[in-house]
Amino acid sequence: MSATALPKIREETPFRRFLHDYAQSKLAVLGLVVVIVIALLALLAPWIAPQNPYDLAQLDIMDGRLPPGAQSMGGMTYWLGTDDQGRDMLSGILYGLRISLGVGLGSAIIAGIVGSALGLIAAYAGGWAETVIMRLVDLQLSFPAILVALMILAFLGKGVGNVMLALVIVEWARYARTARAAALVERRREYVEAAECLALPRWRVLFRHMLPNCLPPLIVIGTIQVARAITLEATLSFLGLGVPITEPSLGLLIANGYQYMLSGKYWISFYPGIALLVTIMAINLVGDQLRDVLNPRLRR
Repeated sequence: MSATALPKIREETPFRRFLHDYAQSKLAVLGLVVVIVIALLALLAPWIAPQNPYDLAQLDIMDGRLPPGAQSMGGMTYWLGTDDQGRDMLSGILYGLRISLGVGLGSAIIAGIVGSALGLIAAYAGGWAETVIMRLVDLQLSFPAILVALMILAFLGKGVGNVMLALVIVEWARYARTARAAALVERRREYVEAAECLALPRWRVLFRHMLPNCLPPLIVIGTIQVARAITLEATLSFLGLGVPITEPSLGLLIANGYQYMLSGKYWISFYPGIALLVTIMAINLVGDQLRDVLNPRLRR
């Protein structure tokens, strides 16, 4: 048989292997699809929402607390009902997803950058730097995250930026501990010793050589922390210390309808709660499968 007749063997790249392993879990694929759909709905909210809930000119107090499927005086159908301000619940959920996802994703990215950098420095430098950083990590993790966030927002006040800052402060320590644990293993690798023998700058050894090999656990932590940040933001907004009422998130939408639950106006809190639940569950499914794929010892 000639060499040209031999069948071609398709090389399995790391990315292709990752997609193959990830596709083994139907729940994870479903979660990824749901996350993509939710993200698209949030991004396209200004174009697909029936109403702009931030525009007071489009709101009518006479349409307040209408049940799902009711029509306004102008003929508009409120498929999910309205809240006490006459705001279309479907539009409020779409715009609320923008706030919740933006705060969760933004705070997780910033906390990941800060925590990962400090964790790498602690593992590589050692000595007093590691002691100081890790004692701060232990101190941070010893307090409940929601309590620390409440204290920060009680001092700073409401606002999307303040909520993100509070979430970064309460979440960076988890990244730092994970990055340090992964970097301690990489610190003893031959490529790090070779880089040190070549007298490469420390920042280059840390962020050019060690960081890429520490990314898998950080990606998993980051995915889970996005869901955690969304939950914390919703809790803070429900308690009245999160985003202002002019920029309602899912947590604030739930809080707006809480007082009407016993009077039968369930839809004001129910539908935003369902949207929040589905979003968090989908992100957690994605993160859980990422953990299994990126850690060979956890592969099923």
